[in-house]
Amino acid sequence: MSREYPDRPLLGVGGVVVHEGRVLLVKRASEPLKGEWSIPGGLVELGEKLLDAVKREVLEETGLMVEPGEVLELFDSIWHDADGRCQYHYVLVDYLCQVTSGTLQAATDVSEVRWSSEAELPTFNLRPATLAVILKAFGKNVEH
Repeated sequence: MSREYPDRPLLGVGGVVVHEGRVLLVKRASEPLKGEWSIPGGLVELGEKLLDAVKREVLEETGLMVEPGEVLELFDSIWHDADGRCQYHYVLVDYLCQVTSGTLQAATDVSEVRWSSEAELPTFNLRPATLAVILKAFGKNVEH
């Protein structure tokens, strides 16, 4: 099924990776959100568990292995085109994640990866929902 103009909502996961008081951000290399900073994540594959999807997506996009923890947010991301048709519809589950190993590098579907402190977040022009879940993670993370 196509991501654009889908027949039904698509299930996605995000990893809010906080390490040493900073959050991991990725710059999207493809639509939707091409050129925008966000958290690592993507679609859950058929037969894949949510936690496995988070681990896979973070690893594929950043080279880091993570251990997902609590669910930070569950929400809809619905975009309509100029004619009012549903162009994108995702149901997203964002997890607080801790780094377990790996080497940070931009990989699949992202053009850049970067660690950001809470104070630096405004420079990335994050979407409001993304910023909110990151701030929620900073409030819950014991390293911060």
